Amino acid sequence: MSVEEKIKQLNGPIFVFGASGFIGANLFDTIFKVRKDCFAITHDSTKAWRLKLLNVPFGNIIHCDILSSLSVTKAFNEYQPKTIFNLAAYGAYSKQSNVGLIYDTNVIGTVNVLENCTSEITYVHAGSSSEYGYNSAAPTEKDEVMPNSHYAVSKVSASYLVQFYSKVHHIPTVNLRLYSIYGDWEEPDRLIPRLIENVRQKKLPPFVSPDISRDFVYISDAVEAFICAANNINRETSGKSFNIASGEKITMRDLVDTAIKTFAVNTVPVWGSMENRKWDLAEWYGNPSQANLLLHWKAKVSLVDGLRKTYEWQEKINYENEIIPAFEKPQLNPVISAIIACYKDAQAIPFMYERLVKTFNDVKVRYEIIFVNDCSPDNTLEVLEEICNKDSNVVAITHSRNFGSQSAFLSGMEIATGDAVVLMDGDLQDPPEVIPAFIKKWQEGYDIVYGRRVKRETSLLLNFFYKLFYRLFSKLSYVKIPLDAGDFSLINRKAVKQLVALPETDQFLRGLRAWVGFKQTGVDYVRPERMFGVSTNNWRKNFWWAKKAIFSFSFAPLEFMSYLGFICTAVAFVAAIFQIIARLLYPNIPHGITTIIVLVLFFGGVQLLAMSFIGEYISKIFEETKKRPKFIRTTIRKGDKRYNTNEEINTFISQQLKND
Repeated sequence: MSVEEKIKQLNGPIFVFGASGFIGANLFDTIFKVRKDCFAITHDSTKAWRLKLLNVPFGNIIHCDILSSLSVTKAFNEYQPKTIFNLAAYGAYSKQSNVGLIYDTNVIGTVNVLENCTSEITYVHAGSSSEYGYNSAAPTEKDEVMPNSHYAVSKVSASYLVQFYSKVHHIPTVNLRLYSIYGDWEEPDRLIPRLIENVRQKKLPPFVSPDISRDFVYISDAVEAFICAANNINRETSGKSFNIASGEKITMRDLVDTAIKTFAVNTVPVWGSMENRKWDLAEWYGNPSQANLLLHWKAKVSLVDGLRKTYEWQEKINYENEIIPAFEKPQLNPVISAIIACYKDAQAIPFMYERLVKTFNDVKVRYEIIFVNDCSPDNTLEVLEEICNKDSNVVAITHSRNFGSQSAFLSGMEIATGDAVVLMDGDLQDPPEVIPAFIKKWQEGYDIVYGRRVKRETSLLLNFFYKLFYRLFSKLSYVKIPLDAGDFSLINRKAVKQLVALPETDQFLRGLRAWVGFKQTGVDYVRPERMFGVSTNNWRKNFWWAKKAIFSFSFAPLEFMSYLGFICTAVAFVAAIFQIIARLLYPNIPHGITTIIVLVLFFGGVQLLAMSFIGEYISKIFEETKKRPKFIRTTIRKGDKRYNTNEEINTFISQQLKND
């Protein structure tokens, strides 16, 4: 039976946890080429470079953190999977040294997944040959495990969990103890990829001791092992572990000799030029007899053929320009932080989240989404809690009261870690689908890209006044303000730092955005009507915004009053002269009470207007001298982690700034 036919036998939908990893990505890709009800589960978009290069559709990627039981349960409830491949793991590589995270991921994560399985769901677990530890010379599955690292202990624990859930909860499970899997999409700093990368240039990399041995299995065989396991879980196999090995002991000397012969490399290897890993063993190879017998699986690809396939894959995929940069510098895929000011937007937020994630995945950038709940009176907080539970890339900030959208944006910008931020209103009037155009301009070299509203889906009268305001504001302002540009914009990291550092309390961001300078441009878009509810901006609020803008970025009112004062003084002086002359020429001319009243009202009005203008500026000075904070946060959520106290919030902010 072909692999395609075996894949068709799997019960769907199919979940692949750890699909952003080496084996997980290959497993997902192989299944997805045959059927589309397969979903890649990943929790960290920063490590999903394989999925991006494989062009996995947005709809087949599920963001789920296996350390969060809520996140896992939500994914199960939503998609109702029938086959689970769990390849999520941490600690297999020497660079993965966080002991707590090793046990959390490999043990607690496994519990969270298995707790959501039923007897109707098939579960295949990625174990490790490391479970045997010191007992590593062709052990059978019944031989004693003697783990020699935290990673090995955690994997042994997971194998017992697989056994426990099978026997006690009657869940069909198996654990596959994988030996040295190699091939396409493996991390470039691993042995085989480095060896092939070098032999393609007729060179050899540094090596450890020549006597260390491995049991190499090509990736296509490993993928088929998972599929065979899922199709062959029964009373005899459920709960058991199986060695996925070739059964052939290959020393480092054997491997290098094979590579030299296969690829005609005329170089002498330098043994011992690289330190052994602390868990490297001289006798490390497997006994696959049980997998051959009960799972009907056997490794088919020889070492020579596997090396040739890896060589051909590196040649075909433009390895040096595509794979190595994506692995070494994931920041080449920039992080975009979307900051959404939310007030009475509970209905729109789930749609905003889905559209943002789809947009970011389509343009293949990593993302961070920061929702700022500006003390909204609706159920915004509950909606954000649910999104945080399923996506660790989402941050939810709650303010102690409604400080306004400008403070909400600043609150988000202060903790944003992205290479650029995108400011958006939570009512979906700023369409996420415009962001790719922003990013394109940003990548062309612009520091700030603002949305330019060429049309609004609102009344003609309101449209007229909005356009009138922006043109009036532009004329009066002492900095060049772009026309029809609201807060919706992309701002790069350098400009964000300058904006956050500005000391003024009362901020008008679209004015400050122009004031800080940098290279700026606009992108045209149509601003739609709110998806839900009515706007929180009424005529009075709009007038307040206009006053805030003009008095923040213009001294024109004071200048206007100065000119008016000069004119009135001149008119009064001329009138006085005229009065004297008229009195001399026409002594009996009657005195007009009407003229006096008009003059008193005129000059009184001018004085009141002048005082009100001065009062506006003085009130701003008074407000700034108080030095009150721009906002107060009560809680911050990031994924399933919550920060409630001031100390916890400050610690979180410090960590975010360190990551900056």
